[in-house]
Amino acid sequence: MKRAALALPLLTVLSLTTLTACGGGDGGSDAKASAEPKSTASQAKPAVDPVKELTKLFVTKAEVADYNVEEPAKGDAMAETQEDMRVDKPACAPLAYATNYLPLGEPEASVVRLASDGTFAYNYITLATYADGKAEAAMKGLAEAVSSCMAGYTAKSDKATTPYTSVKKETPFPDTAADESIATASTVSYKGTQTMRTQTFRFGDTIVNYFSIDTSGFMQGRSGSAKVPADLVKAQNKKLS
Repeated sequence: MKRAALALPLLTVLSLTTLTACGGGDGGSDAKASAEPKSTASQAKPAVDPVKELTKLFVTKAEVADYNVEEPAKGDAMAETQEDMRVDKPACAPLAYATNYLPLGEPEASVVRLASDGTFAYNYITLATYADGKAEAAMKGLAEAVSSCMAGYTAKSDKATTPYTSVKKETPFPDTAADESIATASTVSYKGTQTMRTQTFRFGDTIVNYFSIDTSGFMQGRSGSAKVPADLVKAQNKKLS
């Protein structure tokens, strides 16, 4: 499916802010046993592909009729990997990942989808799976980043530079099935204030991060404020609980 004709990739939006960088017994029995083929690695049951398993967990248009859920366009991301993202304050790295739909911490696998309702609002969903204890550690890192980076920080990649002017902790969508949840609002100064939001939930060893940005403020030269859609969160979280 194609996006709305007026929608722009995230990297293009950030460039509008002039931020662009310048996986002995019975012999017969013995004979029978030796004749039976031994199992080999190729005959063993295939290992589970964590990427495929995560992909099955994404919400579909049948479950959220107002949204198209698809892979983000190639080149859309400011940074393709955590290694491609640099921050002036190391403690703020988890926030830079969350606001650029990169996985948190040290995942075993992660997958991203874009949920769009045909407007200028983009909602990126990142699903990641972790080894025992790693998901908790990732959430702890994000919580610490929120506390340490309220005054802002700067994220850089080979494609762009984004100075976030402030970070604020907010109240996440109420979900009693989630083990942990964190919500944030991050701002960028451009013809006013552009506010981007995240909501992050842990379900056992799986983390889902929602990152929402409303590009209309950037494009129309006025302040803008994105909101993570509650209906999208409710439908997606239901598939993880």
